[in-house]
Amino acid sequence: MSKGSKPIAVVGAGGWGTALAWLLAHKGQRVRLWGRTPELVKRLQTTRENYKYLPGVRLPEHILATADLPAALRDSELIIFAVPSCGVRTIAEQMRASVGFGAIVVSVAKGLDPTTGQRLSEVLAEILPPTTKIAVMSGPNLSREVVQGIPTTTVVASADPTVARRVQEIFNVPTFRVYTNPDVAGVELGGALKNVIAIGAGISDGLGFGDNTKAALVTRGLAEIRRLGVVLGARAETFSGLTGLGDLVATCASPHSRNRRVGFELGQGRSLEEIVAAMGGMVAEGIPTTATVYRLAQKYGVEMPITAEIYRVLFEGKSPRQAVADLMRRATKGEFDD
Repeated sequence: MSKGSKPIAVVGAGGWGTALAWLLAHKGQRVRLWGRTPELVKRLQTTRENYKYLPGVRLPEHILATADLPAALRDSELIIFAVPSCGVRTIAEQMRASVGFGAIVVSVAKGLDPTTGQRLSEVLAEILPPTTKIAVMSGPNLSREVVQGIPTTTVVASADPTVARRVQEIFNVPTFRVYTNPDVAGVELGGALKNVIAIGAGISDGLGFGDNTKAALVTRGLAEIRRLGVVLGARAETFSGLTGLGDLVATCASPHSRNRRVGFELGQGRSLEEIVAAMGGMVAEGIPTTATVYRLAQKYGVEMPITAEIYRVLFEGKSPRQAVADLMRRATKGEFDD
């Protein structure tokens, strides 16, 4: 694509959608950024700043902010879908009539359908026109660092390798390196499941534990992610890559991670209700994803003890300190036993 080509639509004006719009516009692309809230869109139009999700970052003139979804999608051959998991079905239904023949839709959200447990790309494939080409993008991609020009890598997956390569070509810039991977399920699940473990890492920090504890959580958490991912059709090796280990490390360590922040506040003794209320409408995908993953683990008989304890802390009121104690007291086993 070039500056004179058809505009790219970004559906979702949260932090990640705004960052990707910024990235594409700086590459010379014309971008339409759709936001659900008219007030936010109006502020974007007048101040060129997403004051709520990405404050302090000026949006290039190539970005047209709009609250009109059909207008945002008109004539777009590439659509970036950056909607929280809870809104995927609703927004996809609203999009269906406006998605052009053969359009590429790239899902960049990191969650699962909270009702069915489906991957978000599966939901999109179910609702959007059958000619739609779907890809997913995931990796250690913190919005704030992307717009600061900090070197970042990500991975794109699609059932059609030509689609993955096309998305790679469009997004790849010197500060944002894009790889491809044929494992759609693995790339998508890695991005979703790491949020659960990031809550656990935050709890560890909030309790005042050290690097030993966090390293154990990341390592054993990755084992859980891989275990469930393989059962759900992913390739084991994908979770050793950017969408698995890479994204997990970034999200568990970064002060910019909402999911880690939720865990930290829990470890500090605050209730989930208080934490969510203080987030001002921002979404920590790890909260609903924990409930979904817990159900999937039970359905398929997959052992996920860390996930189970995080679920109990989030939804059953269990003490974070007791959850850690119970994990440490589990029956001994070999490191690589299933």
